[in-house]
Order: sequence, then structure tokens, then C-alpha cells
Amino acid sequence: MAGNSFGTLFRFTTWGESHGPAIGVVVDGVPPRIPLHESDIQHWLDRRRPGQSRFTTQRREADRVEILSGVFAGFTTGAPISLLIRNEDVRSRDYSDIQEVYRPGHADFTYDMKYGIRDWRGGGRASARETACRVAAGAVARKVLGERIRIRGYLVQMGDLAIDRDRFDDAEIDRNPLFCPDAETAKRWEELLLDVRKQGSSIGAIVEVVASGVPPGLGEPVYDKLDADLAKAMMSINAVKGVEIGAGFAAARLRGEENADEIVRREGRPHFLSNRAGGILGGISTGQDIVVRFAVKPTSSILVPRRTIDRLGREREIVTRGRHDPCVGIRAVPVGEAMMACVLADHLLRQRAIADG
Repeated sequence: MAGNSFGTLFRFTTWGESHGPAIGVVVDGVPPRIPLHESDIQHWLDRRRPGQSRFTTQRREADRVEILSGVFAGFTTGAPISLLIRNEDVRSRDYSDIQEVYRPGHADFTYDMKYGIRDWRGGGRASARETACRVAAGAVARKVLGERIRIRGYLVQMGDLAIDRDRFDDAEIDRNPLFCPDAETAKRWEELLLDVRKQGSSIGAIVEVVASGVPPGLGEPVYDKLDADLAKAMMSINAVKGVEIGAGFAAARLRGEENADEIVRREGRPHFLSNRAGGILGGISTGQDIVVRFAVKPTSSILVPRRTIDRLGREREIVTRGRHDPCVGIRAVPVGEAMMACVLADHLLRQRAIADG
């Protein structure tokens, strides 16, 4: 199976299945002598951890990370860093009735068509359980980036309900379980989620991730554009069906003079009057905030009966039981942050290689 690794100089490979004994990630390319402790990683894993509120899956996982290699006396050695996360709350029996049936909206059908075999226990390798490994890798990437670069993710829309940007409060993001920067909208989302869960259904969302303090000059001008790598990174997250940078699709409604970010000189430095480009021009960072948004589809595992087929091609009706997020977009927030960190760390190391060369 190809495609289990991501990145160039900062590169990570994830392994494991949803209902296997453990999952993990190997992070390579980390420079030596960077302080790194399990607590540095655990903080970010705890933000993604399931079972923390009534609005996410009730699967109970501590997601306790163990550093197996690449760190000595509290510092990175330059060797590959191997991280282990054990699966503790596995209930494969919840999925025994779908062994031969393809769940609509899931990867069951495509995995079987490609490999001739699939792990039906919670989706196996296709499960969002794998994203815990990405968050762990992202925690290491943040250490590479340092404290000057700040990455912040939050929900901006759930279903048809979007936040009011005039009420945006950065501190509010950590005050509610929905990563919502608008306290009033957060309450409306809670009511929406309770209603959706009561109906046995699910709902989609839009996540925004912003990186501040990124120096100008990161990225490449052709195929390895910074925004291209960010788009791939976000698109690789489970259930993501759309990505935009800066103004994104809204740019199609603008005139040239509206969309172009004018540049003036202030305090002896270049200063942009707007940021519709999302902090990236020609695939290279401008020094402005990098702004990425991605759309997450509704969770496919629902209690509403759906039509499908089994492995023999017979038409069936299916109800997907088990423990599932009514809005997978909530826990996608720390995953999006992690992927942003990994891409930026990769390009930062690539830029340093150019400077050193």
C-alpha cells in the first residue's frame, strides 16, 4: 500500500488500524538538539482525543503517546522519532454485521475494489483514528517551527450556520467543545448537534486554519507550491471534500482591483493592505497570515437506513451502528492545525537547506 508517508525533508509515515493493538508514526528529518518531551506531544493529542463531550464519538481513548526512539535526555538526536499510541477502547463486534456489506459514503467499496480485502473493524486503515498520528507528527513539527510561528484552527460553519466574524473571540475557541470563536453561534451549534444526533444523522462543517508569524520566502514556484502542498495536506484528511486558500472560491466573484492585495511601504517595510491571497503568492509565502479553509462532509456512519450492496452485488439496506461523531468537523480542527504545521516545517527546512547551500 503506497501513500503512507508525507513530506520531503520533514517527513512522517503513519501505521496501524482503528481496531488493531496500536497506531503510530515515524517522523524523520527533525534536526538534532531540539527539546522534545512526551508532554509536548500529549497537549495536542488531548485536543483531538475522542469522548471528551457529548458532541463527539463516545469511544474512550487516552491517546497516551510513547516516544520509542529519536530522543535522548530530552532532546532530539537527528534520528527518526518513533511514536506509539495504543488502542484501548476497541469494540470490533459493533461492526461484525457489515463484514460483507459496503457502507455508503465510506471507503469499504473502493478498498475492496483496489485490494480485494478490507479491514471492516471500524474502517481499519481508512478510519479517522489514523489522524491521531498526524496530530502527534504535527506536535513535533511545531517544535521545529519554534514559538514565533503560531497556528490556530477553529470551526467557522456547521451546516448552514456560520459564525459572525464581528463576534470573533480567539479566547472563546478553547472555552467550548466545538472550537468555535463565536460564543453565540456555539450555542446554536450545540442545539443543532443535539437535534441531529437525536435523529440518528450527522452534519458537515467548515474549518479554518491560520498560521501567523510565517516568514516570507517559504515554498517553491512550480509543482511544490506552498499552497499546493497545503491543499494536498488538508485534502488528505478523512472526510475533507474541498479546500480553499485566502479568498478561495469567493475570488471568482471579485474584480481584479478588488482581489489584488495592494502593497505600500510602512515603517521601512513592505505592507499589504489586504490578504485575499491567503499569505501566498506564486506558491511562496508573503509573510502575511496563511489562511486555509476546508470543508468536511457529514459523517457517513448514521442510523438512518440507506440503500447499498454487499460483496456479491446484492442490494441491501444498512444502518451503521457504533460510536460516531455527529459532526466529524469538530475533531478535524486539531488535525488541520497539525497538517499546517507539518507542511510549514517541511518548507522551513527546505528553505534553510537553500540558505546553507
